[in-house]
Amino acid sequence: MAKKKDKFFNYLMGISLNLKGSTIYFADYKLKTVSDLEIFSEKMKEFESSGDTMVHDLISELNNAFITPIEREDILALSISLDDILDGLYHTAALFEMYSMIELDDYILKFVEAIKNCVTEIDTAIKLLSTKNWLHLREHAIKIKEIESDCDNILREAIKHLFTAQKDPIRIIKNKQIYEGLEEIANCSKAVANTFETIIMKNA
Repeated sequence: MAKKKDKFFNYLMGISLNLKGSTIYFADYKLKTVSDLEIFSEKMKEFESSGDTMVHDLISELNNAFITPIEREDILALSISLDDILDGLYHTAALFEMYSMIELDDYILKFVEAIKNCVTEIDTAIKLLSTKNWLHLREHAIKIKEIESDCDNILREAIKHLFTAQKDPIRIIKNKQIYEGLEEIANCSKAVANTFETIIMKNA
């Protein structure tokens, strides 16, 4: 008979699954008209609200729990970092709508693909965390950090190109804000990886 997973691992897997779904939606949704932006933003808000509810429920359980499978501050740090990624994605979707951006340049698409890959690694790592497979968990933490490092390079290239090729100051302001926001989402992914490594160090 399979061993029942701890409820806190179940919470984390639920938060991660919602995040993965939101990231796939974000990456795959095709923006064709301005009206698409409203649908896109509203759907991302739904994902974000679901994530907030799950994190709130997890924190309530943490406050009442006597024993946790790993240290409670690590569970809290993971849940908050996962939520930060989703908040960043929703904020970016809201910026797209506010700026009426339906044409996304190659740099934005590179960022989005990298973030999707980070979240895929995170979701796999969360499943490994629930089985306390520390060795393989660390491999995914390292991969997340490698992807985040690539995002640093994308940001530098994007801003360099923006100031070289773009003459419209309003477009420069808009794109720069979006590039930096996407890079910050990658930083949140790195925070998740750092927490994984902290957990491994304490438990392996």
